Amino acid sequence: MKELQHLNKYFLKYKTHLLIGSVITVVARIFLLFTPRYVKEIFITIEKYSDNSINKAVFKAELTEAILYIIGAAVFAGILTFFMRQTIINVSRYIEYDLKNEVYAQYQKLSLNFYKKNRTGDLMNRISEDVSRVRMYAGPALMYSINTITLFVIVLIYMFNAAPKLALFTIAPLPILSIAIYKLSREIHKRSTIVQQYLSKLSTFTQESFSGISVIKAYGIEPLTASNFETLSATSKEKQVNLAKVQALFFPMMILLIGVSNLLVIYIGGMQYINGEIESLGTIAEFIIYVNMLTWPVATVGWVTSIVQQAEASQKRINEFLKIEPEIKNNTPNHTEITGDIAFNKVSFTYDDTNIQALKDVSFKINEGETLAILGKTGSGKSTILDLIGRLYDVDAGSITINGTEINQLNLNDLRNSIGYVPQDAFLFSDSIKNNIRFGKEDATDEDVIKAAKNAQVHKNIVKFNQGYNTVLGERGITLSGGQKQRVSIARAIIKSPKILLFDDCLSAVDTETEEKILENLNKLSKGKTTLIVSHRVSSAKNADKIIVLENGEIVQKGNHDSLINTDGYYKDLYLKQLSESDAK
Repeated sequence: MKELQHLNKYFLKYKTHLLIGSVITVVARIFLLFTPRYVKEIFITIEKYSDNSINKAVFKAELTEAILYIIGAAVFAGILTFFMRQTIINVSRYIEYDLKNEVYAQYQKLSLNFYKKNRTGDLMNRISEDVSRVRMYAGPALMYSINTITLFVIVLIYMFNAAPKLALFTIAPLPILSIAIYKLSREIHKRSTIVQQYLSKLSTFTQESFSGISVIKAYGIEPLTASNFETLSATSKEKQVNLAKVQALFFPMMILLIGVSNLLVIYIGGMQYINGEIESLGTIAEFIIYVNMLTWPVATVGWVTSIVQQAEASQKRINEFLKIEPEIKNNTPNHTEITGDIAFNKVSFTYDDTNIQALKDVSFKINEGETLAILGKTGSGKSTILDLIGRLYDVDAGSITINGTEINQLNLNDLRNSIGYVPQDAFLFSDSIKNNIRFGKEDATDEDVIKAAKNAQVHKNIVKFNQGYNTVLGERGITLSGGQKQRVSIARAIIKSPKILLFDDCLSAVDTETEEKILENLNKLSKGKTTLIVSHRVSSAKNADKIIVLENGEIVQKGNHDSLINTDGYYKDLYLKQLSESDAK
């Protein structure tokens, strides 16, 4: 139960609902207990009538009164049970809602390193399957626990008041039940954890398969993928069956023990009646009803125990992520003004997951309104510079300053809101094109969206679609071509008119003519804005105020276009190579 203590704050939050629900539960059980008492009265009345101690009219009146009491108590108990479920079960839905929001908020805070180490399917499983299992603990398990405890206490008091010796024999099987539940619960907890792990593996496998379906089809490996899924699914089924086998022991055991209790009531009660130790056969009937009233609560002990064990296993998996401290923290809650002066001072950075050093003693400075182009071979550290400016990672050594202030001392939300970022791999959401562009500025008008699309040279493509800007894209923007996705991503970045623009090789999928038009528009839009352009093309870098060339994480060349084409090195070689390719076309 240690892991489930995390939910205590939610129980306190909804304590009023839970208290009302608990009171209703107790009252409902009390009314339910009118039935066995009045059944006993009916037996006593029948015995009196058989001895001719009362007349027929009185007999009918007493019988009718007892029956009406039973019906009235049952109806009232049913109404209260309805309200009990409405209060306690609703609380479980509120807790599910709050817990999902808490998990999602934590996911939002965690750094990119976390997402490199954990798979999407597992993350989805924890916020869906695991939270749903925890909800069962916060609702049905809690409700039936209150119900069972209340019924047990009241019924045992009534039973011992009516016939102490008979009550003792009736509850004799219960300690055996408790020991069996304890043993089985431990095994259920162990097997539930394994089942959840395999559910995560299945979710991850299917999510990756659906995301990469085009690659699977292109390589013709559908049979292999299906075979791998079948193997994983079979193992998951085996673990589920192993859990079900243990869970299946509960109900037969409950029914057996209840049956034994009924036999004891009939035999011991019958002997006591014969010996005159109990006054009426009604007491035996009353006890049989009590035992059968306890049948479902006793049976639910196993079910509730199983729910609690599964919930604890799931909450443990949830807590593993909730306890992770975000690597990137907002150290300054107060608002900070961002302009655009950016300086790298001997910055070094190594990726934790690969242990590859991406940058080594990198130093440069960009003044507000200037454009810096970054060139270099694949893996030279170009994208890392942009990630560090957006503070997706923190540096290992050296410092990055914006406006002369250490980047980790700036308000994180202000920093990121002042940046328009176009990643190398353009990611679009399964939403309309309009909303994908508006993602950069939620209050943007339709005119703003169209203007941004025109500046990104994608407006003419969009209007050709049947639904135009209202065209809903497939997952990850699969409806669009690579170049169209890049240009929509550019429109999304420039619509917010940020102080800092970061372009990570975002023109690689467009033709040279379109690139020239986009760059021409960007030159106009970036006036007064600090712009960094990562590219493999000299055409994207030639108009920049400053250019740096990276190799193995180090700056090997600095300057502008004119100075670098007159200096032997990577930039000149790339320029001559691309120039000759252009002439050849």
